[in-house]
Amino acid sequence: MTLNAATPALIDRIAAATADTRIDAPAPNYLEEPRGKWRGQAEAVLRPGTVADVAAILAICNEERVPVIPYGGGTGLVGGQIHEGPGAVILSLERMNRIRDIVPDDSTIVVEAGVTLLQVQEAAEKAGRLFPLSITSEGTARIGGVLGTNAGGSGVLRYGNARDLVLGIEAVLADGTVIRDLKRLRKDNTGYDLRHLLVGSEGTLGIITAASLRLLPRPAERGVAFLAVESPAAALDLLHRLQGELGEVVSAFELIHRQGLDFLAEHFSDLAHPLETRPDWMVLVEVGGQAGIAQALEDALATGFESGTITDAVLAQSDAQADALWTIRETIPEANRLTGSISSHDISVPLSRLPEFVERGREVVASVLPDARINCFGHVGDGNLHYNVFPAPGRDRAEYESAPVQRAVHDLAHDLGGSVSAEHGVGRLKAPDLDRYSDAGRLRAQRAIKAALDPNGILNPGAVVSGVPLG
Repeated sequence: MTLNAATPALIDRIAAATADTRIDAPAPNYLEEPRGKWRGQAEAVLRPGTVADVAAILAICNEERVPVIPYGGGTGLVGGQIHEGPGAVILSLERMNRIRDIVPDDSTIVVEAGVTLLQVQEAAEKAGRLFPLSITSEGTARIGGVLGTNAGGSGVLRYGNARDLVLGIEAVLADGTVIRDLKRLRKDNTGYDLRHLLVGSEGTLGIITAASLRLLPRPAERGVAFLAVESPAAALDLLHRLQGELGEVVSAFELIHRQGLDFLAEHFSDLAHPLETRPDWMVLVEVGGQAGIAQALEDALATGFESGTITDAVLAQSDAQADALWTIRETIPEANRLTGSISSHDISVPLSRLPEFVERGREVVASVLPDARINCFGHVGDGNLHYNVFPAPGRDRAEYESAPVQRAVHDLAHDLGGSVSAEHGVGRLKAPDLDRYSDAGRLRAQRAIKAALDPNGILNPGAVVSGVPLG
């Protein structure tokens, strides 16, 4: 289908039809993505302040068949916020940033799409509750984008992905139809669940303008430990031991490779390493529960020492020490960015296949790029690894071809029953992967849904099932 470029006349029409929308030429930050690999184009940035204005904008753009690119906090890593061709308008909901309601007795909070994840966490804490979703970019990532990509993060092991924390949705469809479904219910079986259809759709089916989110009780105490382990298999064994001894209180279980610490030492030399040496493999574990849970963690780890699963450990003695241990893990993505990857992979595999993926991954990368370095880290508790490939010391990523190594890593994940997009989404970067790896019936159903809700194809064209890859 043919889309049309936004014209000055269309922009004037939007200005006349909206009461609280700011219209500007796109500043550089709206045309860039965090890894610096692509640069977008747009005719204007539209920043509405109300749902009514979002509806008016989409109705006009749908009538004129003008592409609309949704923009959250700009932290997406698969190019979902980048449109390389001319003619589009960027729709940013950053001005829709109100916390509309918080009801501690219901353990719910209703927020607009422009509220940052950190602001949701802080509002929940003030109400004596916990919003457990946590990602590295939570200070800038906005709820609209967080839900649009069904973000994961370190707490998925215990609390689930973003969609598992959503009770209700307010959204606008391509033709301007507003869906108002901000219920605070745990149970509601009245027809198709549009909430879960829109969460994870990356702005290709509708624009999420607000959400009702689930809050949880705050743990009375937490325990955090940084551990050295012999291998990913040993890490997995430790996870099962801790879950067996402590139950569902294991909130996070992060795998870290020595290469990540080497990058930290290069770019963040003031960041202290907690262990006496830099082992090949490490784990950062957090538990949360009633008073005494930190001691329970220490007791459980003692058996790991006795069995040889753990070879060194540091247990946080205060919240400040716990935060310092988490800073190490959360700074690794920035160290990766400063190093400059050849190809970055957000994969997941069944837990039982994770050690095999790590071992075979080294082999498949070496077969394509013999001198490349690998930084393998991530949320091993839910099977999600960030498996990133970097140039050899002294070489630049521009000297390498990324497509063969990406194909090799993705083929391996698929062969092991995994996914090539665990938590970052599909965007434009991985749109061709849907054709390669998805079940044909599933892909056909997804395209039918897209055609039904966005028949003119104006919503984030080129992303997900309408895939045109970024160059």
